[in-house]
Amino acid sequence: MMSLPKNLGELKKSGYVSRTVKEELRENLLKALREKRNAFPGIFGYEHTVIPQLERAVLAGHNLNFLGLRGQAKTRMARLLVNLLDEYIPVIQGSELNEDPLDPITEYSKNLVAESGDDLPITWWHRNDRYTEKLATPDVTVADLIGDLDPVKASNLRLSFSDPAVIHYGLVPRANRGIFVINELPDLQARIQVALLNILQEGDIQIRGFKLRLLLDIQFVFTANPEDYTNRGSIITPLKDRIESQILTHYPNSIAISKQITDQEAAIQKDVADKVHVPELVKDLLEQIAVEGRRSEYVDAKSGVSTRLTITARELAVTTAEWRMIKNGEKKTSVRITDLLGIIPAVNGKVELVYEGDREGPAKVAQHLLGKAVKALFPTWFTSPERIKRKKEENPYREIIDWFGNGNMVELTASLTDREYKNLLYQIPGLDLAVKKFHPNATGDDLNLLMEFLLFGLSEFSLLSRHTEQDDVSFQDILGAMLDGNSDDEE
Repeated sequence: MMSLPKNLGELKKSGYVSRTVKEELRENLLKALREKRNAFPGIFGYEHTVIPQLERAVLAGHNLNFLGLRGQAKTRMARLLVNLLDEYIPVIQGSELNEDPLDPITEYSKNLVAESGDDLPITWWHRNDRYTEKLATPDVTVADLIGDLDPVKASNLRLSFSDPAVIHYGLVPRANRGIFVINELPDLQARIQVALLNILQEGDIQIRGFKLRLLLDIQFVFTANPEDYTNRGSIITPLKDRIESQILTHYPNSIAISKQITDQEAAIQKDVADKVHVPELVKDLLEQIAVEGRRSEYVDAKSGVSTRLTITARELAVTTAEWRMIKNGEKKTSVRITDLLGIIPAVNGKVELVYEGDREGPAKVAQHLLGKAVKALFPTWFTSPERIKRKKEENPYREIIDWFGNGNMVELTASLTDREYKNLLYQIPGLDLAVKKFHPNATGDDLNLLMEFLLFGLSEFSLLSRHTEQDDVSFQDILGAMLDGNSDDEE
């Protein structure tokens, strides 16, 4: 860190000019905009929706409320606001409220300035330390946020409770000259939300009847799920009225954007990434699973499906393939469609099921979403069987379907070596030729994956039967499966 003034006299001589937090954010954002720098790196899909609204709100000096379903980068955007603060600001040494040496707000600091004059010692506060975050929970009290009288302090200092020196300040006053974030605001009890009204409107606080006029300088940011989602509470109308800008967030508008987010966030070790190849088709399927979850009749739409689902699903898909590779003593492998059955724990923890979903069970719903994803993406890789039937075209899958119709069956187990996996697929007449018809340049692992994907797709269009047992999948003729009782209970 460069040499900075150490006392009030040096600070004055340096020409330092005090700015409020909102002025800092505004000026530094303007600078970023003029220099065409991205002030919110790592946020994808909001370039033409959320980010412009956020930038305009910051320029207007507004307190913010990000309103959206879970997993929509609300907290991340709040944390990125720190980068728009000045790198360092001066603080009166020993001040509980991080007061500006040129503009103290407590009697204690005002007296200190009067006594010490230009010799008043100051310290410098880095922007990373100027961020305070609190998760709203029902047990949060006014004392936690605003403050209360401290009997221990009163006893140690031998002061009466009428002396302001016995006050213990809460999180909000201690965030003075910084950014204060309350996550999940509707979960905060209504009577606690009331305590924030005066701070937002007047910028001051009141503690236990003390006539304090502390003009706090804080950028407030709140996050909330839509009120129709959470039954635990809501934002009271007077508080909502005092939050100047409410910005609606949303899920990614395309698979490509979703993949960017997952690529950035998935924690996959480099040595694993070097050994386990993740084809683009697999990445697309993982993202499509989340899309299908958001519109599934089994999933609570008000709850949403977090982008964390695809992140953890990508990680589990890779580790499932890695697990198989290690068990088989292989050095490299590629993620298969059957490996996606290993992501069920990730799906289970990321979706809220409605009554119908609970009846099916989380594992069954996860398999259902995978099937929906396969069916949705199939027409982008192969000709849809529905289109073939509608236009009365020659069926390129006829040889495959006839082979299964002759009583043949294929079982793809989780433990298959790469060689066994390939041999099983190639034993199905016409499967590789059907893939080559649509993807003539496909080779190696990519060709094998497309062959497997074609089987899954044909089963989703009810041309084959698919039965799933734990991590193992078997394919056979529809009629044969009905007679054997081996067909999955799909739509």
